[in-house]
Amino acid sequence: MSLLAVGTVAFDAIETPFGKTDKIVGGAATYICLSASYFTKKINLVSVVGEDFPQESIGMLQQHGVNTAGLQVKMGEKTFFWSGKYHNDMNSRDTLDTQLNVLETFDPVIPEAYQDCEFLMLGNLVPAVQRKVIMSLKNRPKLIVMDTMNFWMDIAMEELVKTIAMVDVLTINDAEARQLSGEYSLVKAAQKILTMGPKYLIIKKGEHGALLFNNKQVFFAPALPLEDVFDPTGAGDTFAGGFIGYLANTKDISFDNMKRAIIFGSAMASFCVEKFGTERIVNLGKEELDHRIQEFVNLVQFDISLV
Repeated sequence: MSLLAVGTVAFDAIETPFGKTDKIVGGAATYICLSASYFTKKINLVSVVGEDFPQESIGMLQQHGVNTAGLQVKMGEKTFFWSGKYHNDMNSRDTLDTQLNVLETFDPVIPEAYQDCEFLMLGNLVPAVQRKVIMSLKNRPKLIVMDTMNFWMDIAMEELVKTIAMVDVLTINDAEARQLSGEYSLVKAAQKILTMGPKYLIIKKGEHGALLFNNKQVFFAPALPLEDVFDPTGAGDTFAGGFIGYLANTKDISFDNMKRAIIFGSAMASFCVEKFGTERIVNLGKEELDHRIQEFVNLVQFDISLV
C-alpha cells in the first residue's frame, strides 16, 4: 500500500550541549520518509528544495525506496534553512535563524502516479497547504495523519482548525495540545481536540513517551530511557514516519494496531536522538531494530495477579 509523505526537505544547523553541526540535511519529510522506509517500501515524496540541495542527498532518499518524482527543485533559489540551539535539558531550544526560501511559495503538486495513495502523512506545514494536498487527491486515503505545531496556533488558528477537521490522526506535543484545547489536563485536552474532527490523537511527551486517544480508549507508550540524547531535532517526525510506515505495511488501522505502531515509531525516534540529524537512521540494521523493539516490549511487560 502506497504512502504519500508531504513536508519539508531542508537544511538544519544544530547546537546542543554535546556539540554543534554546520549545515546538514533535515526537514520533516526527510525524517518521515527515512523512518517509514524500514517498514514499507512504496513511499512517495512531495516537497521542494532549491538548487543548492545536494544530489547525493536526493540519492540517499531514493536508496531508501523513496520516489522523489514529486520533489520540486527550484533553480536559482535556496532550500529552507533552520538553525537552533538546545538548552541543557534538551527539551527546550532557541531558534537562531529561519530562512523560508523556497518554502515561502511552496505549492505542492501531486503527480498522477501518486494519486493511488492509501496512507497520507502531512508533515508540519502551513495548514492551508496541508488542506490543499488533501483536496488535490482524487480519492480519500485510507488514513490521513497530520502533524502541526504551536506556530500555526499562534498565527493561523482558523486555517488550522479547518484542516484538523479533515484528518484521521493528529500528532502534537503536550504543550501544543494544551494550547490548542485551552485545557491543562491532557485527558480533557484530548477530549476537546477529538471533537474538532480527528478520530485519533497522539500527544507526544518527548522523553516521557506518547499518549494515543480515541473517543473511548487511551494508550500510553513510554520512551526508552537513554544514557545520552545528542540531538532531538527530527525525533517527532521520525516517530511519525515509523508510526505510519508500520500501519501502511500491516494495512490495519485499528486502535490495537495503532498501539503497536506507536511502539515502532517510538523505537525509531529513540535511534534518531542518538546522533545529529539523520545520521543514526540512515543505515539501521534489522537486528538492531528488532533488539530496540524488544527493549520497548521488556519495558512495559509484566505479570500481575489480582486476588
